[in-house]
Amino acid sequence: MMVKQISVFLENKTGRLAEATDVLGRNGINIRALSIADTKDFGILRIIVADPAKAETVLKDAGFMLTTTDVITVNVPDRPGGLHEILDIFADLNIAIEYMYAFPTIHEKRAYVVIRVEDPDKAVAALLKKGIVVVPAEMVYT
Repeated sequence: MMVKQISVFLENKTGRLAEATDVLGRNGINIRALSIADTKDFGILRIIVADPAKAETVLKDAGFMLTTTDVITVNVPDRPGGLHEILDIFADLNIAIEYMYAFPTIHEKRAYVVIRVEDPDKAVAALLKKGIVVVPAEMVYT
């Protein structure tokens, strides 16, 4: 149920993001979702890719500093209140959300929302109990 997310630490300078995406592209690794957060001195590129193990290797070999974390991806209906229903489950169980971002699905009128929480196993169990679709890693990667 967990999806591997790679967080790449980038110096905040022109072209550094392009270097990271070039490494992935030259190695045939497709980016499925991404988020960028920045400060004055550095940025964090959070990516979900089709082949996390290979991406981790090629990025490290190219000199990038990175970490890999488990995140949850849920299938959220595209309607008012769809996201709230999921967030309300976390609030009721006092599960803190560290960050989240979304990307559209291709074949459905829904979005995949990537969520990083402090206790992913507890979060997944709660979501499944409430009938929320937790998207398997294989579906996200492809």
